[in-house]
Amino acid sequence: MPRLVLTVIGDDRAGLVSALADVVTAHDGNWEDSQLAELAGKFAGIVVVGVPAERVEELTDALHALDGLLEVTSHPGVEGAAAGGVADDADAQRLKVDLLGNDSPGIVREVSSVLSRHELSIETMTTETREAPMAGGLLFEAHVVVRVPGGSDTAALRADLERLATELLVDIAVA
Repeated sequence: MPRLVLTVIGDDRAGLVSALADVVTAHDGNWEDSQLAELAGKFAGIVVVGVPAERVEELTDALHALDGLLEVTSHPGVEGAAAGGVADDADAQRLKVDLLGNDSPGIVREVSSVLSRHELSIETMTTETREAPMAGGLLFEAHVVVRVPGGSDTAALRADLERLATELLVDIAVA
């Protein structure tokens, strides 16, 4: 069954997921995977749906009826990709990188640059800023899951992230 990747955004309010799910279900679609969140007053996310080949165009057209409620863009999924992402490398492992420290511009750029130099793919990343409980100011927190292909030098990755933590004055944990 073909899969579509839907990107959605709209003003946050009750009923958005229900409205989207109604359209998907009405076209024999199956809601497979999603990441959805309220961010700065907007509701945004990505949804993967499976839909019978003969209903893809009809579903895509029906999603436009949500304009005014949600802006939905449809992208064809990659053939042969596993439900959770690109086909698995049998030797691949996943590492979780957690970061916490004072907020400053460039933290995401620096962390993602280290991961890129090690040719690692980010599977998921969540970030947030919040008030520091006693010191004042903002804390930046990130949780990143990366796919590490078999044969990668995880010791070198850990060393690079530890150096970065020292430079940025943040705590980074790799599990």
